[in-house]
Amino acid sequence: MDLDQLAALRTPEGEAALVAAAELTDGDPLVAAATLRAAGIPAGLAAAALTQAELRRRAIGKFGPDAAGMYFTRAGLEQATRGRVARRRAARLRDAGVHTMVDLGCGLGADAIAAARSGIRVYGVEADPVTAAMAAANARATGVADRFTVIPGDATRFDVTQVDGHPVDAVFCDPARRRAGTGRRIFDPAAYSPPWDFLLGLAERVPRTVFKVAPGIDHAVLPADAEAEWVSVGGDLVEATVWCGPLAAVPRRATLLGGPVAHQLTGTGVGRPPVGPVRRYLYDPDGAVVRAHLVAEFAATVDGSLADQEIAYVYADTPTPTPYARCLEVVEVLPFSLKRLRALLRDRGVGRLEILKRGSALEPERLRRDLRLSGPESASLVLTRVADAPTALLCRPVR
Repeated sequence: MDLDQLAALRTPEGEAALVAAAELTDGDPLVAAATLRAAGIPAGLAAAALTQAELRRRAIGKFGPDAAGMYFTRAGLEQATRGRVARRRAARLRDAGVHTMVDLGCGLGADAIAAARSGIRVYGVEADPVTAAMAAANARATGVADRFTVIPGDATRFDVTQVDGHPVDAVFCDPARRRAGTGRRIFDPAAYSPPWDFLLGLAERVPRTVFKVAPGIDHAVLPADAEAEWVSVGGDLVEATVWCGPLAAVPRRATLLGGPVAHQLTGTGVGRPPVGPVRRYLYDPDGAVVRAHLVAEFAATVDGSLADQEIAYVYADTPTPTPYARCLEVVEVLPFSLKRLRALLRDRGVGRLEILKRGSALEPERLRRDLRLSGPESASLVLTRVADAPTALLCRPVR
């Protein structure tokens, strides 16, 4: 989409086209386009409206009802922060006394809108003209245009210490982590846009600096005096955030969102759990706990231990209710052997099998085919290593 197409969508005719596109339920894009053209909507406007209608439907999961009036690009929507995560981050900034914030590379405005709704005055800087125009339109659509101003420009050249003569309390930056043109993920922080060195330098100019990074980031590159937080939503690990200066409360934090209450596990990230034999119950920690290197802290909450010092499955003698891990009861333990495993599952009449793995190179779907499952029973199979030996654990859920 270009600026002319966006402008056309924001005219009365464009808004009518968006309403008509949203009402179409036929999944065939050719049929939908023909329907709009038959209603007198020009082909170019119809195509733009249908694209926005599709993106708005997809955006509901992140933006909720707000999505119906917002504007999106495919790449921008994919990279936008989920609403619940953005709201929680905004609340933490507000509670830390932030009144004015600069959002460098604000994208479509997900984080800026959440911050503005919390009462923070936000200046969003965005280099891409179309994205900047969409962010401004989204500020108006969500009712925060008086507190969220979009400034087109290069984030690396923007003065983050003051805006319009007013001092800045905090800076937030969500750098691009996909390559332009290909959409491929970038794993090296030095190749982020803006790059890693620029992000680290922000905290020297504005102590209350926050930046969002890929969940798989290497702990070794994180600033020693910052807090690194990993966030999961409904069990899906969605992002990591680095909190600098006075915003840093603990070295490492795992935050689990999904239910009505947020659960947080904190620690140093350097602890090592005890290692021992496989015990009756296996805990599969949430991805945020694992990536935050807080398995030792979690194991302490269930009196647990590892069976292999490199594998993040925690074993205990009793089942303890916990939001930080799924609990399974271990029914059988055997060195991995396809023949023995097939016989065991056949004897138990297992026809439905969930396959989990850590520390195993086996491909679950290929293994499922090789097992030739048949029967009315269901079970969970955990492929892992115990004392560095390939091991299969037959389990059942703990209700």
